[in-house]
Order: sequence, then structure tokens, then C-alpha cells
Amino acid sequence: MILTKQYRCVHSASCQCTKGHLSEDVLFLVFHRLNWNPKLIATLSCVCKWFDDLAKRVLWKEFCRTRAPKMMLDLQSSGSHSIDGNWRPLGKLLTYCSGCKRGGLFRNIQIPGHFVYRTRFSRTSGKSFLLPQCRNDVLYVSDPCEHLDQGEEGDLGFFRGIFKSFATSNVRRMLNNKAARLHPTEVCPYCKAKLWSMLQANMIPQSASCRLGSYEDCIEYYVCLNGHMLGICTLLPLSESEEASEKD
Repeated sequence: MILTKQYRCVHSASCQCTKGHLSEDVLFLVFHRLNWNPKLIATLSCVCKWFDDLAKRVLWKEFCRTRAPKMMLDLQSSGSHSIDGNWRPLGKLLTYCSGCKRGGLFRNIQIPGHFVYRTRFSRTSGKSFLLPQCRNDVLYVSDPCEHLDQGEEGDLGFFRGIFKSFATSNVRRMLNNKAARLHPTEVCPYCKAKLWSMLQANMIPQSASCRLGSYEDCIEYYVCLNGHMLGICTLLPLSESEEASEKD
């Protein structure tokens, strides 16, 4: 079911939906009991601005901390009490494969985005997506979400990730030094920020395709101003991808 967000309420004193309304503490306990179900959090966010604000401030944060506790502790270990781009985009990144639209970021193909029940994000894998001079940066990258038998495109894999403290990272500094251009029209599907093409910036190392098990010349990814990463690759047949992993 697709829910259309309708901002008609800010929960002022005259707001009708506050009558008999549950407190934040009660809602916290309810969603704790529901194990911070992301689909229900997204549904609650569509009710009104007050619920949307509660979800952004509290519920998505608790969801992220529960879904990936070690990753969240690391992302906040620099002393920041917030995550680049805030918690809701990060919650979406953990659970949503963005797919691609025809005429969008990735080729001329149409693959709808979809919910992903569980995805593994790896800091070790993230090193493979960084040039040697940027290996001190911290990047968490997911395993590819496989979309097989896509006609002439073959077997496609979509992957996503997030940088720690992207504003002060070597990758961002290099992009700025290269005067890399932001994409003129497309934005990050997770936080709506502008995007850099790592392919156009010539910043995709060979180790990335080895890590993904993909063809070297069929990988592309973008990084947004908030440090979210999204990419696509053409996956090798299983036997060939195993050989590529051995070389890595």
C-alpha cells in the first residue's frame, strides 16, 4: 500500500487529532514492543507533522541503533550526537534498495526500488571502494542487492553505503580539489541532497569490482553531500566472480 503524506496538522493547541492522543513515552514503548518495525514507523510518519517529527527525532534513531548497533556506535564515535543527513535517511538506507528509473542515474533501465528485510553492511568492504590516498576514511558498504536476468544488461547488483564524518573525509576533500561537478538534476534517494559521480571523478578503484564480483568496466556509484553512497554493477557469473574474489 502506497501512503501519500499529507501535512495538514502541526499539533497546535487547536489540532483535532490530539484528542485522546498517546504521549511520546507511550508511543516509544509501543514501538519498542514492535521492535522498531520500519514499515510501521514509515506509516506513522504519514499521519501528520507531529508524528513525522517524532519518527525523525526518536523512532528512526532507535531503529538504526537496534538494526546495526556496532555500525551506529562507530558512526557517532567522533563525538557527534547526530548522523550526517539525520536518522530517517539512514533508516531508509538500511532497509531500501533504490533501484533505478529510466533516464535517471544508472543507464536507460527501469527497476523499481523496494524494501529489503535485512542487509549486511561492512566497514572492511568499504575499504575496497576507496582510492589508496583515501583509505583512512571510514565507509560502510552493503552487499549487492541482486536483480538477475535484466535482458541485455545481464545480472545487476545495487549497493549502498554511508561515510563516517563525510564533511571532513579525504574523499570529499579530493572531490573538492578536483572541482567535481554535482549532478545537475538527480538527487540522493535517501536524503534528497546533491550527488557526485565517482565515475566521472575517476575515483573508482579496481578493488571495488573485485569486492562486488562484477565486471570492472560495469560499475558506477554516486556519493551525496551527506555521505550516502549508491551504486550499480553488472555481476559476473558465479564461477567468474569466485575467481575475482580470489584475486582480491
